[in-house]
Amino acid sequence: MRFGIFIPQGWRFDLVDIDPAQHWSTMQSLAIAADAGPWESLWVYDHFHTTPEPSQEATHEAWTLMSAFAASTSRIRLGQMCTCMGYRNPAYLAKVAATVDHVSAGRVEMGIGGGWYEHEWRAYGYGFPEIPDRLKMLGEGVEIMKQAWETGSATLDGKYYQVDGAIVRPLPVQGGGIPFWIAGGGEKVTLRIAAKYASYTNFNGGVEAFTHKSEILRGHTDKLGRDFDSITRSANFNTVIGENEAEVKERLDAIAARVKPYLSDAGFERFMHNYSAGESLVGTVEQVLEQLSGMKQAGMGYAIHYFPESAYDPSGVELFEQKVIPELQ
Repeated sequence: MRFGIFIPQGWRFDLVDIDPAQHWSTMQSLAIAADAGPWESLWVYDHFHTTPEPSQEATHEAWTLMSAFAASTSRIRLGQMCTCMGYRNPAYLAKVAATVDHVSAGRVEMGIGGGWYEHEWRAYGYGFPEIPDRLKMLGEGVEIMKQAWETGSATLDGKYYQVDGAIVRPLPVQGGGIPFWIAGGGEKVTLRIAAKYASYTNFNGGVEAFTHKSEILRGHTDKLGRDFDSITRSANFNTVIGENEAEVKERLDAIAARVKPYLSDAGFERFMHNYSAGESLVGTVEQVLEQLSGMKQAGMGYAIHYFPESAYDPSGVELFEQKVIPELQ
């Protein structure tokens, strides 16, 4: 199993109480630590407003961070989970990503999806297309980026995007283009796009849901004549780990106390639900290992972990590095 780690950027109230002037140094130090550690990749989210509620708290922009991390690290791969197709023209995005690939000497991943956060869509003037339209935008955008990275230019007269000989030079450092991570588990469209273009998929849920989505993906690859095993399947986890249950509770209590002043009662309830729902990985070392082992047996080849406390207390990350990763690699 391969491992990635999210770097806090504010989106999930994970930089509150830190002076904004210190945000970059905090993020940079965590990225440098990840670069020196056992992680294959580091990740950020592509969002503009905090979640589960919009607020005046900082959320740092994903692709700006990609470039900054590219210049601050030397080994670790750099991804977004996931870039929202509707927020940037795809030819422009292809150009940005190719430039970051050069800054990083070929370490960029392209996590891409249809987007979902209605409040920020509307606030930034993007409207909020219906789900079928967002997914068709995703398909057209990925085709444009693929052309750009393979040939140095892109032309598409689509319903949503029209580009006519858009030049994207230099090509990415990575031969054949930047790897696509197609995020989302939509069975009819998203997984079909993944079957056609993706090097990686990313969908969440427990073993049963993961297995179901995998079989849907297999059906699409079979129809396209593509090797199902050529696509690495990944999932994200909200991770809180302790040596024992008392330590796990202590960590959760600290997270709750930190974010509660910034959220409504309903928002706080939704926030804490993230650490009891299907995407969570909350427990002792033994419990975490058991859950990840089950996912590995279901075919998950890559696990990406979000540690909500890492900007304040890196000891949970260190425990995971020492006692979980070596058992599953």
